[in-house]
Amino acid sequence: MSAGRSPIPTRDLYSCWRVVGTRWRDNDIYGHVNNAVYYSYIDSVINGHMVDQGVLNPMVSEVIGVVVESHCVFHHPLSYPVKIDCGLRVEHLGASSVRYEVGMFVQGEDRAAAVGGFTHVFVDRLTTRPVPIPDNVRDVLENL
Repeated sequence: MSAGRSPIPTRDLYSCWRVVGTRWRDNDIYGHVNNAVYYSYIDSVINGHMVDQGVLNPMVSEVIGVVVESHCVFHHPLSYPVKIDCGLRVEHLGASSVRYEVGMFVQGEDRAAAVGGFTHVFVDRLTTRPVPIPDNVRDVLENL
């Protein structure tokens, strides 16, 4: 699946980890996790980390990150049932945006099954206009 691509990322690239369990419904007719489901894993890892760090409350935060770009590269398929170690890091941090990367690893394996991410632009919830990343959010992102 990854012929002609750069080397498959390994665990040493990541220092922040979350575990995601595949679900029965994640498998498609071909018997592996459907490609669209990986994006829900990525979303859960990123936003779960921000909620856990106390810098995002999806219902009331005045500044929120909206996805303006997403990507995922698949190296080998995953299938239910499996636990996935998801490594999170920041690829680029700008004034009002951040590009995240999530490496998805079968527990016990060193090479990623898939690597994907989002670019969030931080906006005012009411106006949806871009704003600078709040300092408390920036502190969390810089630690990634």
